[in-house]
Amino acid sequence: MRNSTVLTVAAVLLGTSLAAGCGDDGATPGKQGEQPKTGSSDINPKPRESLRKGGTLRLSIQQWITQYNVGQTDGTQGDGASILALTQPALWFLDDNGVPAANPDVLAGAEVSKEGGAQVVTYRLNPKATWSDSTPITWQDFATQWKTRNGTDERFQVASTTGYDAITAVERGADDRTVKVTFKAPYADWRSLFDPLLPGAALDTPEEFNTGWIEKIPVWGGPWKLGTADKTTQTITVVPNEAYWGTKPLLDSVVFRALDAAAITDAYLNNEIDQAPGREADAYRRLAGAADTAIRTGGRWDETQLTVGRNGPLADERVRQAVANAIDRTALAAAQSAGLPFKVNTIGNHFFMPSQDGYRDNSGDTGRFDVARAKQQLDQAGWAASADGRSRTKDGGTLKLVYVVNSRGSTDLPQLVQNMLAQVGIAVELRKVPSNDFFSKYVNIGAFDLTSFRNVDNIFPSLLFPVYRSDGEQNYGKVGAPEIDKLLDQAGAETDRGKAVDLLNQADVLLWKAGHSVPLFQTPQISAVRPGLANFGAFGLRSDRQYVDVGWTR
Repeated sequence: MRNSTVLTVAAVLLGTSLAAGCGDDGATPGKQGEQPKTGSSDINPKPRESLRKGGTLRLSIQQWITQYNVGQTDGTQGDGASILALTQPALWFLDDNGVPAANPDVLAGAEVSKEGGAQVVTYRLNPKATWSDSTPITWQDFATQWKTRNGTDERFQVASTTGYDAITAVERGADDRTVKVTFKAPYADWRSLFDPLLPGAALDTPEEFNTGWIEKIPVWGGPWKLGTADKTTQTITVVPNEAYWGTKPLLDSVVFRALDAAAITDAYLNNEIDQAPGREADAYRRLAGAADTAIRTGGRWDETQLTVGRNGPLADERVRQAVANAIDRTALAAAQSAGLPFKVNTIGNHFFMPSQDGYRDNSGDTGRFDVARAKQQLDQAGWAASADGRSRTKDGGTLKLVYVVNSRGSTDLPQLVQNMLAQVGIAVELRKVPSNDFFSKYVNIGAFDLTSFRNVDNIFPSLLFPVYRSDGEQNYGKVGAPEIDKLLDQAGAETDRGKAVDLLNQADVLLWKAGHSVPLFQTPQISAVRPGLANFGAFGLRSDRQYVDVGWTR
């Protein structure tokens, strides 16, 4: 799924399958085009009035959704965040370049001013905006979202305090539909906050915030509402919110079905779903030649990343750096490219995608594939190599890392990483865990040495701050440094984009040196869809406008 306007770090299960080997990519490089530039899209755009009203869109998701509150620790899973966004007020929609514009259904306007040294943002809400319990959407909903997410009350298990902790007050403006938000200092990414806006009355206590959205959406204020959720069949259906005051959906329903990654292609070919990803070679081969199918490609903010912990041997920065040096990112990207219509980009930056404004490759020596350097780092850390170089020991212990893998995804990428690390004497155990537990019981609590997943749609750089701060709620590996925190604070307060980009790139250099994580490649956006489906497909950096314009051609 594509995040609608969910402005939170959305982590997605890694279902990508790579070629078993890295030497032969199975395709002639000269015949492959370049990966679509970040921001390009392909959605078969059609005017709403030219499409027929009604019909159902059937989509796959990667796991059953447990927590729908995106502000809660377990609510950052991408599919759940996307479904939630359909049902709640969206303040902004993003254009092809990822630039936000106000959604007039909800936001009549927003102005930035200064009062003393403080930044003030005044939001003016659409006077028709109403929650499903018939209460108006007002400044109080903003105030509750701020109070529950700013980190001052530890009873609220928040996924991120970033941005909310920079606010000093949320107050009523000229009327209940006007919101005055005051920041301690300039805050560049203020548009990333309060989006989607959630109903204050449904999350203003710790119990409601933490558990009131488990397997349900208690109140809605968007164009869709939760219809049915059948855990037995693993299907979730959203239907139009009949009380919505704004642009109504064209479709009668959207049905989401949880499927293993390996089952999605078959489900599409069996006409059980209307969209399937073609990110891996076998799926692309089968989908590209299928009847009643259009292949749509785009450039999304979509990073496949190896996340590194700091327990045991990994507490030593030199071991973390050795992991990065032992991984051949170019070979992994080539394996991912095999059989696809274009080469896949490696990533040398934690904040920006290749071809995106601000991108620099900061991987340097610490991110370079260099087996000799990796071995040297391990030697310096005291891990002595065996005679055959296949293992390392220190103080009677063997160097072994646990790589946690979701059971619904492919093990191809973990196996390639496992083989690469073995070349420098790092043993890796691949531990498959239940898909529905992957994030909540492993990733979110740091119960891993290594793990991999996709981070998607982080168009606002500040969304990544909780991932990279030393004490960040989404810094699952707990790797960080005070110098990085300082640069992130400076970038967050810098309203000059050029200066902010420079600060972020300085932080990125330090992230590589710290061995926080290893960005691997920009996951390609290749989507097989029914050709009669309009305003849907590969969205790139743009918003899908909450699927209200998605429909079937006449």
